[in-house]
Amino acid sequence: MNLPLYKALKNGTTVELDYIKPQEYEEVRTLLNFVIDEGKTYPQKQPLSQPEFAAYWLGKDAFVVRVSGEDGTYKPQTILGSFYIKPNFPGRCSHICNAGFIVQPGLRGQGIGRFMGESMLLIAAQLGYEAVMFNLVFETNIPSITLWQSLGFDIIGNIPNAAKLADGQVVKAVMMYKSLGSGGR
Repeated sequence: MNLPLYKALKNGTTVELDYIKPQEYEEVRTLLNFVIDEGKTYPQKQPLSQPEFAAYWLGKDAFVVRVSGEDGTYKPQTILGSFYIKPNFPGRCSHICNAGFIVQPGLRGQGIGRFMGESMLLIAAQLGYEAVMFNLVFETNIPSITLWQSLGFDIIGNIPNAAKLADGQVVKAVMMYKSLGSGGR
């Protein structure tokens, strides 16, 4: 796949999706830690240190959506979202990948998540993965569940009482799966 990929968001901002650059690591770590602190979608309880972030987010393939050019609203190269793709399991099961996604809170609902999701499916197939599996999508994360189902994911299982959210609510998580067709990994 030739990166970057370009898209105009609902608000008219032109963005590009590309591999993360080293100078963007800290900005993405800050965004991830904000999402973790929200306590609604990620299993971690505490912000990640630089080494923890590197091990979790940068272990295989990581990508960002950044502002492309000058649009008057955002500085060029501002990070709007990020995701990773990595094997979900080792060895004989490494043809099934996992991915994690984050979007700037003030920009949710602008199409960034869909752009990343659609792109992830293409990139994962090109990388040789044969399927994508999400292990823990909290039942309260309706925007994510709706997005993934619209992209062809099936709910293949439930984990009761999987997450204790920051507000004290205990919720189940769903496992979601999508085959990428024939792959070569």
